[in-house]
Amino acid sequence: MPAAVRHDEPRGDDELLARIAAGSQSALSELIARHGRGLRIFAARYLGNAGDAEDVVQEVFVSVWKKAARFDPVRGRASTWLYRITANRCIDQRRRRALRGFIGLDDIRDEVASPEADAEATTAARQELAIVRDGLSRLPERQRMAVLLRAVGDLDIAAIAEVMGSSVGSAEQLLVRGRRALRDHLAMAAVGRERKSS
Repeated sequence: MPAAVRHDEPRGDDELLARIAAGSQSALSELIARHGRGLRIFAARYLGNAGDAEDVVQEVFVSVWKKAARFDPVRGRASTWLYRITANRCIDQRRRRALRGFIGLDDIRDEVASPEADAEATTAARQELAIVRDGLSRLPERQRMAVLLRAVGDLDIAAIAEVMGSSVGSAEQLLVRGRRALRDHLAMAAVGRERKSS
C-alpha cells in the first residue's frame, strides 16, 4: 500500500517562487517568514543601520514579487538568489547614502542609542558584540559582504562567489582576509581592555 502524501511538510523555496510568479500572496508571505529575518540581519550588519536594512528587505520582496518568474532553479538555489538581490540592494543603498551625504542631505546622522545606555554595567557579551560590529564596519566593503554572507547567510564559498559576481578563489580570499582582519581587531581590543583595567 503506497504511503500517504503529507500535505503539512514545508514547501520548497523553488515551489514558493513558482507560486509567487503565478500571483500567490500567501506564497510570498511564506517566503518572507522563511527568509526575511536572515536577510534583515545581513542587510543591517552590512549597512550598519536597521532602518535602512528594513527598507532594503522590503525592496527585495517587492522585487521578488515582480520578478519571481525570472528565477531559474537550474542556475542556483533560491536562497542564493535572494541574498544576491539583497546584496545588490545594499550596494545601491550605500551609494544613495553616499550621494545624500555628498550633497549635504544627511547633516543629521541617526545614532542608535541603547535603552540601557545609562546603566553602569554592560555584559561582556554586549561589549564583544560591539567590538565585532566595529571590526565589521572597518572592513573593506567586499570583505564585509563576504564575511556576512558566510556568517549570517550561511552560504558556502561557491554561493558567496555567485552572489558577489566573483570567482570562487576571489570569494575565498575575501573571506580569509576579512576573518584575519576581524581576529586582529578583536586581539587589539582585548589588549586595550587589559591596559584600561591595569
